[in-house]
Amino acid sequence: MLSERRLEVLRAIVQDYVGTEEPVGSKALTERHRLGVSPATVRNDMAALEDEGYIAQPHTSAGRIPTDKGYRLFVDKLAGVKPLSQAERRAIQNFLDGAVDLDDVVGRTVRLLAQLTRQVAVVQYPSLTRSTVRHVELLALAPARVMVVLITDTGRVEQRMVDCPAPVGEAALADLRARLNSRVVGRRFSDVPQLVQDLPESFESDDRGTVSAVLATLLETLVEEPEERLMIGGTANLTRFVHDFPLTIRPVLEALEEQVVLLKLLGEAKDSGMTVRIGHENAHEGLNSTSVVAVGYGSGDEAVAKLGVVGPTRMDYPGTMGAVRAVARYVGQILAES
Repeated sequence: MLSERRLEVLRAIVQDYVGTEEPVGSKALTERHRLGVSPATVRNDMAALEDEGYIAQPHTSAGRIPTDKGYRLFVDKLAGVKPLSQAERRAIQNFLDGAVDLDDVVGRTVRLLAQLTRQVAVVQYPSLTRSTVRHVELLALAPARVMVVLITDTGRVEQRMVDCPAPVGEAALADLRARLNSRVVGRRFSDVPQLVQDLPESFESDDRGTVSAVLATLLETLVEEPEERLMIGGTANLTRFVHDFPLTIRPVLEALEEQVVLLKLLGEAKDSGMTVRIGHENAHEGLNSTSVVAVGYGSGDEAVAKLGVVGPTRMDYPGTMGAVRAVARYVGQILAES
């Protein structure tokens, strides 16, 4: 276990290196921070931190920089989440309040996160498997053709066409719509198959083929596509940090182009807890020089998806964590009210 003083020295090294982009020496630390000890003592503390693997010396006779292990300890023990100012919170609310639909919410969220953090922003669309049904609409497009429109509690809209075995009238369609909604509105998607399995039997035999066709299409819609949708923005922000990537920025950019990699990066959105993965904690080799800050968002207590940012390990963690958490909270409020 590190002593309180050495923890303070590590905190000061992280803060100075993130702020200045320059390796930090003992003299600079004692001048900039009230550590209450001599430069010689700080040098000893830095030597101990280096032996423990929390800081490293990039060049001979240079100062020290934090390692992945050092950043990890900083995030876990030393960094509080920096609260946003009243003006910043108001700006977030004003920017997101103008959204007209789910696509607009996600698009605005990506742009906002990228601007606030000056990192790469990634926002996952709400997952169907963690949503509930708000409404099912049935629209007649032709005598034997119906459009099924599924609307979720998160504002996600899915549309499918159904070719019915026989012409279907408006009265029959209205009856099916009413009976279907009475069973599934407000229910979890995972419960829907069981809730509608005996619905065809409650209709006249002439209508059962149409009812079965509509239900089959509805149930197909409920099956989550293997590739979830997400949106990414602010990739150009990485060009400001070219010195933070050991050889080239290319592996990072290539990894960010792979949607499967990004989805794994965000992880399963089972709760709203904050996740911070630093450097080599990221499984994908191309992202070993980056950190990921992600959090779940949703219209209730349970997260329906995640959003977050990707940037260099030399990151303002308190500020980034505060911005990501605040944006997630506002997006959740918008989904709850929509």
